[in-house]
Amino acid sequence: MVQIEVFTTSNKKLGDIAVEDNAKVVDIKKQIANLPAKLTVERQSVRSEPKGKDISDDSTIPSLKSSRKVYVKDLGPQIGWNTVFLLEYAGPLVLYGFVATRPWIFYGETAKDTSLSLTAQIALVCWSAHYLKRILETLFVHRFSHGTMPLRNLFKNCGYYWGFTLYVAYHVNHPLFTPPNIIMQILGLGLFIVSEFGNLSIHLLLRDLRPPGTRIRKIPVPNNNPLTKLFNVVSCPNYTYEFYSWAGFTLLTSCVPAGIFTLAGLYQMSIWALGKHKNYKKEFPNYPKRRKAILPFIL
Repeated sequence: MVQIEVFTTSNKKLGDIAVEDNAKVVDIKKQIANLPAKLTVERQSVRSEPKGKDISDDSTIPSLKSSRKVYVKDLGPQIGWNTVFLLEYAGPLVLYGFVATRPWIFYGETAKDTSLSLTAQIALVCWSAHYLKRILETLFVHRFSHGTMPLRNLFKNCGYYWGFTLYVAYHVNHPLFTPPNIIMQILGLGLFIVSEFGNLSIHLLLRDLRPPGTRIRKIPVPNNNPLTKLFNVVSCPNYTYEFYSWAGFTLLTSCVPAGIFTLAGLYQMSIWALGKHKNYKKEFPNYPKRRKAILPFIL
């Protein structure tokens, strides 16, 4: 057995625990959860130094310092990833349709006698299909390496998605909305549809890369689906296709708020993609050098 002293990141001692010599960090977390502080496993970030980095659950005792001390940071109340994603995506699905089908609430009583343009109707279908796809992927496709996230993220994420939904929907469904020329609409709709299938193809490939119940990590490579060939040039083609989808939606509607939403999404996804790209290169010495993070040959 190994005796381990447990401290908070502010150097307050929480107690002592005993674990097997071959125990993993997740086993340490389970023992810490029994201490008087009553920190559940999901709330714990275990570190070897007060200001150090979080140690993964799969790490073993030898990875800790010889002093046999660990420091625990309370991550605060947690909520399941599935729950967060479902709420994030259900909001845009409902809110966009609400604006489109009840225009008099947003534009006044005179809007009761107006009807959506064909372009606005197509945009409604595209928007709804996108978020319905996201909900179904959350339920049946995605496998999360972590079961929970901080509860505060729920409000931040929902605020982002729900707020942008109302912003875009208000303008696209407005009685004064003017559709772009037919060529622009066709190009936008085509890009949107192809990108949605591409995004789904990447998510299915990534799911199959990790067997259920494991945390196995491999270098993702294209399969027989031609839409996965984007893996040859970027590390996160799911984000690339996501950006292309909204770029297509922007072309279809030629709506400035849709363009702002697209650029905001690209900015955030670029941050995530650059981080994942860096981790891939650090974890796999033979990682393909020609790949960029999110935008082929650019970023």
